[in-house]
Amino acid sequence: MGTKSVLITGGAGFVGCNAARYFSGRNWSVTVLDNLSRTGTEQNLEWLRDGTSFDFEHADVCDRAAIDRVVSEKRYDAVIHLAAQVAVTTSVVDPRADFMANALGTFNVLDAIRRFNPEAVVIFASTNKVYGKITSAVTELKGERYGYTDRPHGISESEPLDFLSPYGCSKGAADQYTLDFARIYNIPATSFRQSCIYGTRQFGVEDQGWIAWFTIAARLGRNITIYGDGRQVRDVLHVEDLLRAYEAAIQAPDRIAGQAFNVGGGPDHVLSLLDLIAMLERRLGKTIPLKWQDWRPGDQRAYVSDIRKLEAELGWKPEIGVEKGVTGLIDWVDEVRDLFVEAV
Repeated sequence: MGTKSVLITGGAGFVGCNAARYFSGRNWSVTVLDNLSRTGTEQNLEWLRDGTSFDFEHADVCDRAAIDRVVSEKRYDAVIHLAAQVAVTTSVVDPRADFMANALGTFNVLDAIRRFNPEAVVIFASTNKVYGKITSAVTELKGERYGYTDRPHGISESEPLDFLSPYGCSKGAADQYTLDFARIYNIPATSFRQSCIYGTRQFGVEDQGWIAWFTIAARLGRNITIYGDGRQVRDVLHVEDLLRAYEAAIQAPDRIAGQAFNVGGGPDHVLSLLDLIAMLERRLGKTIPLKWQDWRPGDQRAYVSDIRKLEAELGWKPEIGVEKGVTGLIDWVDEVRDLFVEAV
């Protein structure tokens, strides 16, 4: 058996560059495709060039001809599709750009795979936002955190889809196209409905990547604004755990084809905004000044993924605890502090 090959779209982003390093380290032939439009991608690419073997394609998923060329020139065993517009707030300001990147961009990737490389395992990085507000779930304040009273395992894949915001619509359309291409064209494709992913190489900003953003802002003395009361909860997943899930999916195409999976930390790896501030204060040895504003429209008090389906199908579960993961992120921010002064 020869060397396996993987195409990673958005491969210079946070998850993408970590994925490139991960699979290259397992002797895969890695192709990174990115348009380098996001903050931090140039720095991530430089990091990859120091010790990672990969080919780079400077291209945009919205460019059909470019995607056709990249997909047709090499036989890929797997495609990890991460390229996207990633913020709800940005989608509201510019819904057309959001649609082009997320819906049309994903269609271009899937259609190229259909025509040139239909045996490739495709992992689409979807989002828990496809479930919308989940008004049927009962949330209440439990001590200093919100939580579900009727969903002890979190939100499962059987939850009805409810696309809210242009971002929810564009990612939801891409999610459904991925599953349908698996059914209609027999492509081993899956949608990973990801919760809050965090870790090193994440150039977080206020409206996306909140764990990284709080950590960076606390270290650099930038303003941190809490919307709501800070007790809102998310399940969080370290990027290394996510990459193990990607690898497990690639190795089991028959089990994942045409399936959607909720991928997050689950009930055992939850974090509130105030939990993270407390962790940072302990580490920094100081009180972090906060600004407070009202809840934003659509803000959820709680979101926790039910990850039992992925565990049952692939034997996967998160291994990196929240305290360990956040500590590693803080250490990384300290190591590359100058990079954030340049990039953020």
